Amino acid sequence: MDSRLRSRLLGFQRDEITSAVLYARLAKVAKEGDNARVLEDMSAAERRHYAFWKNLSGRDVAPRRAFLAFAYLCARLLGLTFTLKLLERGEAAASAGYAEVESLAPGAAELGKEEDGHEEALMAMIEEERLEYMGSIVLGLNDALVELTGTLAGLTFALRNAPLVAASGVITGIAAAFSMAASDYLASRADGDAKAGKSALYTGVAYLLTVVVLVLPYLALPREGSWIFVSLALTLFAAVAIIALFNFYISVAKGYRFRERFLEMAGISLGVAGFSFLVGFVVRSVFGIEV
Repeated sequence: MDSRLRSRLLGFQRDEITSAVLYARLAKVAKEGDNARVLEDMSAAERRHYAFWKNLSGRDVAPRRAFLAFAYLCARLLGLTFTLKLLERGEAAASAGYAEVESLAPGAAELGKEEDGHEEALMAMIEEERLEYMGSIVLGLNDALVELTGTLAGLTFALRNAPLVAASGVITGIAAAFSMAASDYLASRADGDAKAGKSALYTGVAYLLTVVVLVLPYLALPREGSWIFVSLALTLFAAVAIIALFNFYISVAKGYRFRERFLEMAGISLGVAGFSFLVGFVVRSVFGIEV
């Protein structure tokens, strides 16, 4: 076996032991449903694959510790489903690599197919609360983005006073968050949902967090002159960034197409903001507002 092939096999081997250790660690902290058992099965499968490559390389290798720490943190913050499906993209590339060395390592291609099928079946069994309530999060996030970007854009031109715009945005945002949460609760109760309270909580929290991010530029930047328009630009940038990050999360966790969902959500939010900016101009002119 030449040094280049040995290096490649050791790379496959290190990837397998890294995944095995990660899944075992996550199994110890899993709290929902049968997630612990699913993760233990995934860890056991990765250790079998590690043993396959070890028989060929004749060496033990250590896991990628920096990657382990990153992936573990990602799973704790962003959830099991998102992290596992993100890792699955790397596994797909690895399976293609296994097929390339089939002639020198008989059984490698079959191992890749087995890994793909087995992990896909296991990941379908993962149960996660945050994905169960993703509809409520979407409701709160999308409504906050549309309402607040429009409100802040209109008030920016109508008032041209950063503290007033920020105060108005906060008051409007908090009132709207409670309104949205209450509406979600009543709608869920009407549908007989036993978890209506938790659904409403996810809606309200998503709305409030979005309010904080969108209003922050008006509080952080200077209040004089044209800085208020810089604040508006940063708010719109923050809105697009939130939309991009959220849709990337959803596209990975649920397998949706990123581009279409991102463009639709961003187009609606920015379109409402542009229309509201014009409304602010009209209101300022008609009412003769001078602040």
